[in-house]
Amino acid sequence: MATPRSLVYALYTHWDTVEVLVRLSREFAGLTSDQVLGSIAKVSPQLDTEAQGAALRALVNADILQTTARSSDLQLNAYVVDFVRGLTREHELGLAAVLQARVAAIREATEALNESMLGADMDRMRRSANTLAELFRQITLQLDQDRHALLELAEDAKSADASMPITQRYRRVLEAYDQYVEPMNQMMDTGQQATFYRYLEDAERALDLAFEQVSLHGGLYSHRLQLRQVGHQAKELRRFGRLIAQQCADTVLPLREEMRQHNALTSAVSLLLGQVRKRGLRRALAPPKTTAVGPAAAALPVWRNERGFRLQLGDEVRAIMAAARHYQPQSVAFPQDEPGDVPPLLEHVDESGLREHLHRSLPVDSLLDWLHTHHGYLQDATLLRLFHELQHESRWHIEATDQSEQTTLQTIRVLHHPHRVSLRA
Repeated sequence: MATPRSLVYALYTHWDTVEVLVRLSREFAGLTSDQVLGSIAKVSPQLDTEAQGAALRALVNADILQTTARSSDLQLNAYVVDFVRGLTREHELGLAAVLQARVAAIREATEALNESMLGADMDRMRRSANTLAELFRQITLQLDQDRHALLELAEDAKSADASMPITQRYRRVLEAYDQYVEPMNQMMDTGQQATFYRYLEDAERALDLAFEQVSLHGGLYSHRLQLRQVGHQAKELRRFGRLIAQQCADTVLPLREEMRQHNALTSAVSLLLGQVRKRGLRRALAPPKTTAVGPAAAALPVWRNERGFRLQLGDEVRAIMAAARHYQPQSVAFPQDEPGDVPPLLEHVDESGLREHLHRSLPVDSLLDWLHTHHGYLQDATLLRLFHELQHESRWHIEATDQSEQTTLQTIRVLHHPHRVSLRA
């Protein structure tokens, strides 16, 4: 088996050939040596026979091409196929069942996250958040790939030969609608039977509650940041899923309606031709017996109904348009920063010396009061940051009291439970 570095280098060297082989793999499950050599000659016509054989051997040695069992044919490495199709936007349409299974897995991960919050299990909470993030990433990737696959199906159907029967031209599009678009619309519906938005909303609420719980218990900043990022992924996935469903429907539904209209048109034409064959052209296309006069009396009895309409603007729209035509922009002075509004610069604090000072002063009944007494010249934000960092030090024994107290700093007043600091036993 080749190393990943050699495989990537071979992809870089023979990318044009690999791209042609990946497109060829849509039509053939296995490739013969002649087909591979023909693809190499098509991409690089300047190579002679010996150089083409060397390129073929290089692809086999790099594990890009693999030999099939019980045959001399070759097949592309599955990882290479997924990688190249993902970069060239030539993925096959996925299965709606796979998407539904991943959406169902969101519910299981959300339940695990809720159970971890009830038990205050931080490690399980992080694992559940990581599981949700991975599911969101996989669903987003599959939706994006399926969108490009549906667009390619529609483009192939529209660019097919016009002499081809329309049923054959749009067969894959109709199959994609029945097997993928319709199940996806049912899953992404906003009703009671839908699962996509409901499970994502449950996951969002669970992530927000987990973020609040970690913040109240003084969890690490990295844990809070992770929960917030996963929550943002859930919100973005809801928007992205709604956008993809709308784009897929806008792409496939017109073709489906065209197929239906063509069937109705064909049926009507066949019926009319049958009447002409039986009754003759003059009698079959004679005007209907009606008292109407004008073009309606001479119209053929075909399959189309026309209804005219006229669009008029109301008075409110006219007033808005008149106001827009005479609109004059107002000049607004941009506010300037006053000299006193300049934010204070960051302070330099000798934290190692401060920790040594605190160590010599142990035991301390209230950590925040001690900081305010000995380092009251510092800004309030700096004092609170030092207080938050020192209370998580493992070299001392720190314990919060039950009764709360107030400490007045330079500009703010803090209501807190005094933290007693002492040496570990």
